[in-house]
Amino acid sequence: MNPWRELLLELQMVRIRLRRRGRKKAPYYRIVIADSQSPRDGRFIEIIGQYQPRQGNNAVNLDVARTNYWLDNGAQPSDTVRSLLRRAGVLKNRHEARLGRKLTAAAVPVSEKAAEA
Repeated sequence: MNPWRELLLELQMVRIRLRRRGRKKAPYYRIVIADSQSPRDGRFIEIIGQYQPRQGNNAVNLDVARTNYWLDNGAQPSDTVRSLLRRAGVLKNRHEARLGRKLTAAAVPVSEKAAEA
């Protein structure tokens, strides 16, 4: 095999995206982890949730732990999935956790003498 092709196969990106299911005019989508090169309804690695657009407020069901695992390992969500993750609060929690780690690392304890003065 061509060494460049082997390198490209190693560097393929993993995406979090929607996979359409359901019948005509009544879709529901599975939120899946898939290789960026595979087709929309083709092969996938793992199912991490479901999106039912016709259900209203309870439209998104996610396995948050697995979602965070894949995001930590570099999976890139599609634009639609990013908006669903934002609506479910996953991205906000990740952002707050990251900020909390930065703030606690940068915080300097105040000495008691400085507090009394």
